[in-house]
Amino acid sequence: MSKIQIRKDTAFIEEFQNKLENEGPFSSWELFQMNYQAEATAMTPTFNGLRALDYLPHVEFLPHQLQTAKQAIEEMNGRAILADEVGLGKTIEAGLILKEYMIRGLVKKALILVPASLVSQWAKELNEKFYIPAISYRKSYNWEQVDILISSIDTAKRSPHQEQILDINYDFVLIDEAHKLKNHKTKNYEFVRALKKKYCLLLTATPVQNRLIEIFNLVSILKPGHLGNYESFLEQYGKDRKNIKQDAFLKQLVQKVMIRNTRKGTELSNTHRNIETVWIDFTEKENAFYQELDQLTGTFQTFAKITLLREICSSREACFLSLKKMTENGTANDALYQSLMRKIEELPNHSKAEKAVEIIKQNPDEKVIIFTEYRASQLYLQWYLQQNNITSVPFRGGFKSGKKDWMKQLFKNHAQVLIATEAGGEGINLQFCNHLINYDLPWNPMRIEQRIGRIHRYGQEKDVHIYNMAIRGTVEEHIMNLLYEKINLFEQVIGNLDMILAELNITDIEAELQSIFSESTSTGEAKIKLDNLSSVIKYTHDSTVSEENQYGN
Repeated sequence: MSKIQIRKDTAFIEEFQNKLENEGPFSSWELFQMNYQAEATAMTPTFNGLRALDYLPHVEFLPHQLQTAKQAIEEMNGRAILADEVGLGKTIEAGLILKEYMIRGLVKKALILVPASLVSQWAKELNEKFYIPAISYRKSYNWEQVDILISSIDTAKRSPHQEQILDINYDFVLIDEAHKLKNHKTKNYEFVRALKKKYCLLLTATPVQNRLIEIFNLVSILKPGHLGNYESFLEQYGKDRKNIKQDAFLKQLVQKVMIRNTRKGTELSNTHRNIETVWIDFTEKENAFYQELDQLTGTFQTFAKITLLREICSSREACFLSLKKMTENGTANDALYQSLMRKIEELPNHSKAEKAVEIIKQNPDEKVIIFTEYRASQLYLQWYLQQNNITSVPFRGGFKSGKKDWMKQLFKNHAQVLIATEAGGEGINLQFCNHLINYDLPWNPMRIEQRIGRIHRYGQEKDVHIYNMAIRGTVEEHIMNLLYEKINLFEQVIGNLDMILAELNITDIEAELQSIFSESTSTGEAKIKLDNLSSVIKYTHDSTVSEENQYGN
């Protein structure tokens, strides 16, 4: 082994000795005292309490948000999964934690990775609410030169960005919608795991969706080895997510890195959800066309027919465009398609659209958000509302982030109605609105909770009103009865549904429903299968409804 060379730097010692011998020159006592006081102020002997609150008097934090921030800092050393239910203010909690570390001088360099549609919203929230100088990533920026940078994970993981980012030592890393990292075999997971980070927050409303190993993967990003290694974890606990509740030691380990608040246990429960199912009858012409479409056999694949039936329940335009695409694709029986399209053109204004206008006019001074599954229905509704002197703006996935922000501002300051496709179900915050119309019901109830979470969230001061529309005697009635009426999903937060489905080995409720329809020879047969599924879900739901929340503190 070679000798280690040690070199002494005596310059400071010699200079200090020289000044002592010559009695100066020294700084004045006043300057020394000022410097000492400045350093003492910046130093914090303990991590008890939140100093950031003194700098944020304009923000009204809820008790659970303050408790979450304290727990993440004092007990979890800044490495935590914030797993509050939708709308309880995970962004607020994360902003407070980041602000606290910045004030204490412990964070200078931070990387915040969020869905692309939320980048500008995060930047706005951190700057305006917390006075944190966060900047959205632009191509002209160097990753090294910006201290607090917000980007989408898709941008960050691309070369040459990835190589530059992985060379940086970050004080603080935040990942929003962290449940998308549940699979440890994906490039996103590998990238986030490889980030050099001192403090790390993972934000998700659904920390475990299907398999227990998902929580192992998230915890391993924060604290590798906290739950052992992959093989030993599977061997000891298996994949059954119920084990996290049944095994006291495992639950205790998870609670050391995860905080989950539920609406039931917070002050947000003071604002209520008023749920109303709005049943609609087709006109005679609409019903005749629906029945003709429903009775066609051998012309369409079952799933294609179900899609057309769902579309005609939404708007003539949605169904018309699908039939038109079929003819353009050279599908057989072109004459039949053309006949159906002509009959659609003869239909009157849609009964569901008329009912939506009626609801809006009953609340003339209230903002209303309408969710539809189809872009064609969105365009039709915008036109139809205009015919009834109701102002509206669209919101959909194809819009760039700047246009989405513009639509939101137009809705807030000018228009009465925002008509959103599913892209509006995640990310935008609309606490200034408290009326929501589910014009089309999704087959995945989780998406309903995302929709409602846009208005029933932190900052909402009024009770929210939800109108769920369905047309009698159609596929919508079957779905309404299965997913929403029989198991009362609208009356509660849908947090328990994923647990119920996992116990039934149903990984994707939407795929399960599609399978039922595609394997049925008629909608009558599909209805019987749906009733059976509904009974099984209801039985499982009733047997677990009295249990405590799976991840409660």
